[in-house]
Amino acid sequence: MIPFSPPRIDDKVISEVTEALKSGWITSGPRTKKFEDKITEYTSCKVTVAVSSWTMGVQVLLSYWGIKEGDEVIIPSYTYCATANVIIHSGAIPVMVDINKEDFNLNIEKVREAITEKTKAIIAVDIGGFPADYNDLMTLINEPKIKAKFNGNSDRQKKLARILLISDSAHSFGALYYGKRSGILADISSFSFHAVKNLTTAEGGALCFNLPEQFNHDDIYKEMCAKILHGQNKDALAKTKKGNWKYDVIEPGFKCNLTDIQAAIGLVELDRYQENLEHRKQIFDAYSEGFKNEPWAILPIYESKSKISSYHLYLLRIRNITEDQRDAIIEEIFKQGVSVNVHFQPLPILTAYRKRGYKISDYPNAYSNYINEITLPVYYDLSKEEVNAVISAVKNAINYILG
Repeated sequence: MIPFSPPRIDDKVISEVTEALKSGWITSGPRTKKFEDKITEYTSCKVTVAVSSWTMGVQVLLSYWGIKEGDEVIIPSYTYCATANVIIHSGAIPVMVDINKEDFNLNIEKVREAITEKTKAIIAVDIGGFPADYNDLMTLINEPKIKAKFNGNSDRQKKLARILLISDSAHSFGALYYGKRSGILADISSFSFHAVKNLTTAEGGALCFNLPEQFNHDDIYKEMCAKILHGQNKDALAKTKKGNWKYDVIEPGFKCNLTDIQAAIGLVELDRYQENLEHRKQIFDAYSEGFKNEPWAILPIYESKSKISSYHLYLLRIRNITEDQRDAIIEEIFKQGVSVNVHFQPLPILTAYRKRGYKISDYPNAYSNYINEITLPVYYDLSKEEVNAVISAVKNAINYILG
């Protein structure tokens, strides 16, 4: 069976994790700090805070930014549930908008229509690793009429004096937008290092801050490090210094720090990440070459004049099929020994959000993209022979189901 997205656990990873275990640092320590510094260097952001997951990172971020009950945060209707869940847990309202039919990203005009006096943030999602239209979003939220509508509640919101732009960069580590790497494309970016991601720490994530100059990023780092450790003003590493045992809890915080064991995996993967990206591009190109002459194939956009994907997910779509036909094709592909997936089920079709009044009929592009989408395997050592086997399995399944 060709798997969908296995993690790379090789001798380099095992050796580094073993060294972390032998060091005695198995919670946040020197490797975590080094990993943060390496991410800052790689992305060119101003400061990085490593966290236990994308989800908890953004949960803490919304608290830090003063997002609360009655506030609104705009998100695409086509994303993973975590993007909406964190907003709900903060007490705010996820305002879902439709996507572009061509590239799955936020539709700018739909965002414009959704902005109200209650809008405090926009979370743009880089589906599959292809960056959203950040310049257009930033231009929009800086328009005088839009800024005049903004009503900041917290000191930080008032200091920014406009809607906060957050990048859900869970898929896009290493992606480029006008030559800039993901991590500096929005005010704040959040990465996921989950087991299936291009760069993994088993579980984990990182917040990359790139706010305007009126914000002190050294202070941001200190405050966020406290917030992710129960509000404690000293972490375990700081308390090892002589006479430094005494700490304070400056606020009721969260618990979502990344550990040195996880950081050990991330440091190995980051060191060889460009090689990983190059291999993933080769797989994307091979799939596109294999399907380009098929009249039923809608190939994903993963490179343009302004954008280069991180090649995380290959989102193949099948023209003019129903959801039932798509599901039957997937079943047939599995029968041929190939694992595939669907990214994602639009939020309004899921029970948790239907109960809250969201209707998929309000998001036609999200629904039409979903019903014909099949995500193909892409990972570190998928061979040319296996890529060809995937292509054959997809073609055979489509021919079998559609005739």
